[in-house]
Amino acid sequence: MSVSCHAKPGLPGQAGTARLLATCPDRSGIVAAVSGFLHKHGVNITHSDQHSTDPEGGRFFMRQEFYLSGLEERLDELLREFERDVASQYKMTWRLVPARRKKRMAILVSRLDHALMDLLWRVGRGEMPAEIPLVISNHPDLRAAVESFGVAFHHVHVPEAHDAPRGRGLSLPEERMLELMDNAPGGPIDLVVLARYMRILSPAFVKRFPQRIINIHHSFLPAFEGADPYRRAAERGVKLIGATAHYVTGKLDKGPIIEQDVIRVSHRHRLDELKILGRDIERQVLSRAVRWHLEDRVLVDGNKTIVFA
Repeated sequence: MSVSCHAKPGLPGQAGTARLLATCPDRSGIVAAVSGFLHKHGVNITHSDQHSTDPEGGRFFMRQEFYLSGLEERLDELLREFERDVASQYKMTWRLVPARRKKRMAILVSRLDHALMDLLWRVGRGEMPAEIPLVISNHPDLRAAVESFGVAFHHVHVPEAHDAPRGRGLSLPEERMLELMDNAPGGPIDLVVLARYMRILSPAFVKRFPQRIINIHHSFLPAFEGADPYRRAAERGVKLIGATAHYVTGKLDKGPIIEQDVIRVSHRHRLDELKILGRDIERQVLSRAVRWHLEDRVLVDGNKTIVFA
């Protein structure tokens, strides 16, 4: 069962606005406990979503957006008292996120620029609540395009055969990428987006950003996992092609799916035409998934996601 209610539109980025995300074993009284706690502290709930996988023995998921004057000064108090009065009682995994702070996003890309340029454009236009301090590519081709947005571009060569993992399980290129992200001006990286980055990341690298690496795969997973899906789709004569945005895990193209979309095709479409059509879908799917993550609308349930979009 899913429930959504809206008192008035949320105001992402406004001082005093925050988001509470929580998941716990389902039981009676959760919504009342959370709402009662917020009411006691003078909070105005502006947006509330709930979902239960099964009212008997299932998991409960909640996202609440609220406004509280003087939030920054009272944040530590809210965190401490919510854990004591509500979260510990209901065995919650939770986080409370001030909406004013934009998440910092690093983009990894290879040669294809369509997904990258779409993200740069949307962030530059203010459509996404994010900062992009750097773009990293295993090819130098896109430097001028990226720098035209005022974003730092770094070329980190990744051989076809990756360097052997070192002591921490990272290849030399991965160590360099992490060094760049750790030292990005303005603070740590919150999210890594693979905008058609055509190299496989090691489990050790992925572990540094749990549920914080989003990939766009150019097929409707689980169909055509791995490399060259458009060619395999054409050979199979499919009538739909699509794209999938998912969190990256240690298993290739197996992470929790955030968003998908498809477009109808026919026997008349050549391979190059499928790729052109597919890139439009890739841009749209990736931008929606990234925006939902930035707005704290995604909760992971095992190998699935709950998306309060």
